[in-house]
Amino acid sequence: MFGVTTSDDYRPVAWMGRYPVDVTTMLVGVHVVCAVLACILTAIPGLGGTLNYFVFDSARIWNGLQIWRLGTYAFVHFPSGLLWFAIEMYFLFVFGREVERFVGRRAYIALYLVLLITPAALLTIWGLWQHSALAGSPALHFGIFVAFATIYPRVELFLRIMAKWIALILVGVYTFQLLAYHAWSDLVVVWASIGAAFLFIEFRGAGPELAWWNTLKERIRPRPKYHVLPKPRPRPGSGRTESDDVYSSIDPILDKISKFGIGSLTPSERRQLNRERERLLKKSE
Repeated sequence: MFGVTTSDDYRPVAWMGRYPVDVTTMLVGVHVVCAVLACILTAIPGLGGTLNYFVFDSARIWNGLQIWRLGTYAFVHFPSGLLWFAIEMYFLFVFGREVERFVGRRAYIALYLVLLITPAALLTIWGLWQHSALAGSPALHFGIFVAFATIYPRVELFLRIMAKWIALILVGVYTFQLLAYHAWSDLVVVWASIGAAFLFIEFRGAGPELAWWNTLKERIRPRPKYHVLPKPRPRPGSGRTESDDVYSSIDPILDKISKFGIGSLTPSERRQLNRERERLLKKSE
């Protein structure tokens, strides 16, 4: 759609007939299967609570060492949110494939793992002071869209609005909504996903929006210092000529003129400059 390369890392994992199967397609399939299983387990009496074993729970991680919750929470999709889940999978399929094609398969998997683990790790630390829980993957896949908008900030999407403006609008709406309800842990998750996606793409050099940062670094970087090295003096018997003596005597004066102008010379320096100039003129005659 936007950019395709020929490297093997950018090609699909497999093909189903004429249809490519990439990492994003496989992720969508895994999430859909998990959502269907969640519906089946919820419908069966006595099995609905099974999903709670995969939800992120900071207390269970600290007290029960149930580390798998750091990654399984994103694949828990309760039936009550299936409508948003369908929209979420559409966004993942459309924008995730473009991010995968641009950064490559291995980098895309790394990005997905960063977006998966970073919020859970922060909430685990948060859990030392306040209990926190998390289920589903809206923030994770919103991070994928932020990555897309970072790569293609000027691509026009809905109503011909550029991707970067849509991302900023959604970030603002998301943030103010969570602030209004004092959902501080959810706010941490959202901003962790936004920051991780943006920085991951920028550090790979894929996003053009940090040109100001490179300019700032160039301005604050210390400038190299240059030193004027004196001309080596020839040793006795090395064939030093009279012209060498003339140049060595007026070089400091010429350096002073080049830095501060001829008006900076003292009367004695002016006389020396004129004297040496006359010597050179007489020698040339």
